Amino acid sequence: MAEANWYVAHTYSGYENKVKANIDKAIENRHLEDQILEVRVPMLDVAEMKNGVKKQVQKKMFPGYVLINMVMNDDTWYVVRNTRGVTGFVGPGSKPVPLTELEMHNLGIKTDGVTVDFEEGDTVTVIGGVWKDTIGVIQSMNHNKQIVTINVDLFGRETPVEISFAEVKKAF
Repeated sequence: MAEANWYVAHTYSGYENKVKANIDKAIENRHLEDQILEVRVPMLDVAEMKNGVKKQVQKKMFPGYVLINMVMNDDTWYVVRNTRGVTGFVGPGSKPVPLTELEMHNLGIKTDGVTVDFEEGDTVTVIGGVWKDTIGVIQSMNHNKQIVTINVDLFGRETPVEISFAEVKKAF
């Protein structure tokens, strides 16, 4: 199988999250999970002053662009290129150019696999993010996206939540 690379798709400004959702839905509908691995809208935490109050907000790092980790072939090119809101790929003409290792490193995208000390069925504690201090059992793991899915209690119901490998640790 061909190697997956990161590509940049140009979108209408303000449509980045909508494009991400549409591509994610197309991946699911067309069963391309093994060819289009991840879609990202890079965000940056910024301190903003409003009415004399300092507040942390998230801003898009690259308005009008979406990063896609995928195996480039006719099917994946067609799905992304024909997603509503996408105007094309970054590259000369209609030929997409993958990001280089240096560009990916500067964006904080890690290419090497992370070794973790937990597996499906293990109990983990969330150490960061919205679900900090939550304890859950790992239902599934996605090593490509480096996320685990755990069930958390939300409004009295078990709800699956995806959390980054970096935000969980094995509970002892």
